[in-house]
Amino acid sequence: MTNRMLRRLFIVLSVVCGVVYLVTARWQPYPGSVIVKGLSVGPLAVLAFVAGSPMLGAALALSTLGDVLLDLDPERLFVFGLGSFLVAHLVYISVFIRNRRRTVPLGASRLVLAGLVLLYSGAVSAWLLPSLGALIVPVAIYMCAITAMVISAILARFSNPWVAVGAILFLISDSLLAVNKFKTPVPYRDFLVWSTYYGGQYGVAIGFLTAKSKSPR
Repeated sequence: MTNRMLRRLFIVLSVVCGVVYLVTARWQPYPGSVIVKGLSVGPLAVLAFVAGSPMLGAALALSTLGDVLLDLDPERLFVFGLGSFLVAHLVYISVFIRNRRRTVPLGASRLVLAGLVLLYSGAVSAWLLPSLGALIVPVAIYMCAITAMVISAILARFSNPWVAVGAILFLISDSLLAVNKFKTPVPYRDFLVWSTYYGGQYGVAIGFLTAKSKSPR
């Protein structure tokens, strides 16, 4: 099996499982739902390892672990899932900083977008913090980490926009999840949270690997 065929196999497996998990949201949890969820982002991690991007693979693998933990028991395992995603964001930050395009100017649009992300994250955090109770410290740390991840993705100046778009979608997904959990019910929560989350992870993974394959060696 060629590398191209293997790449397509992992992408198809990821997309199919991501779509299946989305359309079966109303019946979750059901026997095997945790496997479907794990096989949504998991193949993207394998793809990154195979493509020679172990740090990206580690971030996606940690995200997969967080997905599985939150699917198994979203209440008792919430902090552990949050911790797994926290470490994933720290790894993502390292990946984006190490692979930033130093020769490409930042440009006003990227700086403005980074500023808007900072304002959005600050506003959401300020709204949520009074409702967090005992979880105020871990959630505040997590919000700082994911905000830094998104800003580092924007300022990395990759050759395509998908890494930055994916990171922003990831932030939107986690914001919706947090608002629903700690503040007020979000209409169509399952659809919105999963579609933005999976779209975000897919955009980051495929966008990064595509940019890397086109970068001069």
